Amino acid sequence: MLPALRIASRQVTARRAPAVAAQAVRAGSTWANVPQGPPDVSVTEAFKADSFEKKINLGVGAYRDDQGKPYVLPSVRAAEDKVIAKRLNKEYLGITGLPEFTTAAAKLAYGNDSPALERVVITQSISGTGALRIGGAFLNRFFPGAKTIYIPSPSWANHKAVFSDSGFKVKEYRYYNKNTIGLDFEGLLADLNAAPKESIFLFHACAHNPTGVDPTPEQWKEISNVVKAQGHYPFFDMAYQGFASGDTNKDAFALRHFVEQGHGVALAQSFAKNMGLYGERVGAFSILASSLEEKKRIDSQIKILIRPFYSNPPLHGARIAAEILNSPDLYQQWLGEVKGMADRIINMRALLRSNLEKLGSTHDWSHITSQIGMFAYTGLDPDSMDKLAKEHSVYATKNGRISVAGITSGNVGRLAEAIYKVKG
Repeated sequence: MLPALRIASRQVTARRAPAVAAQAVRAGSTWANVPQGPPDVSVTEAFKADSFEKKINLGVGAYRDDQGKPYVLPSVRAAEDKVIAKRLNKEYLGITGLPEFTTAAAKLAYGNDSPALERVVITQSISGTGALRIGGAFLNRFFPGAKTIYIPSPSWANHKAVFSDSGFKVKEYRYYNKNTIGLDFEGLLADLNAAPKESIFLFHACAHNPTGVDPTPEQWKEISNVVKAQGHYPFFDMAYQGFASGDTNKDAFALRHFVEQGHGVALAQSFAKNMGLYGERVGAFSILASSLEEKKRIDSQIKILIRPFYSNPPLHGARIAAEILNSPDLYQQWLGEVKGMADRIINMRALLRSNLEKLGSTHDWSHITSQIGMFAYTGLDPDSMDKLAKEHSVYATKNGRISVAGITSGNVGRLAEAIYKVKG
């Protein structure tokens, strides 16, 4: 080989060496150690795969009308039409969202005439999940106690993930008594007393998800007394105001009582269920400050937290909610519609129970009507739930939870027959 060719060959080889080394590194992917997550065994997917014409889906976490169809509230349609007719711009919202919405959301939650309103620090959030995540981040950064939060057993499945990812150690307190299919009130109080003083406790303000079991007003008062005596900090998740009982004031009882008793509180609100704004992701997070000066400091830190999260929240859904909450006519219309949704759920509970009793079931089904909200714990075990799916094309979660929104006047009779055949 000629000397010039030898030199060129060496140069090419030298240039190739780093490339070959890089390929060797890439052969073991950067993401080789990312584990496979658990399979998404969805109730809805199993339902879709079933070809039986009269199949029933009781796993859906959204309201359905009596034909089993998604429902857009007429007040929402009217509010959206008004928003669109205004031909507003699409500029960014401020970090804490649309003031017309957040001010009205605070009044809805704490009470229109609550003296505490002037001390409420509130921000728009990406629905209830976003509100919880903002709250988790704020408490993790500034709460003076241990970075532990207590959630009910059971609780909404995402609570543990949200607070774990916020940096908290998540523990559970007793809530549901599977033997009575009701509230384990004594266990709840015992765990409140046993927890280290000045702990954070998450409470479902109404329509406990997934059990549908709520404390009575008198029980809430006792819970408040113990929380105060132990110096605990209450964080309320209120995803169903108005949707639980049909009365927005009644559903806010626990929150308002705690505030009246002098507790500092944090609150996550969602407008997914009670306005049907599921995909619009409209929510709010608020904290009750002890003074106007403290309110100013907390507000500044919440803005600092949100800025790297998502900068500012979405606009359209907040405008719809604000239009409803601030327009007297639309507000009254919405109150009637949300009561109508709640009443349908309550009626489906009553029909399911009466059908089971008419069939001669020997079991006590009173818990179906004593529970409240979209979800109900039937008391059926995993084997029974498997049989409902495989033998009767009735789909719900293995723990016996059903979405009452999936029950209609057209399928409640068949559902009761299926449960009777499985449970007796």
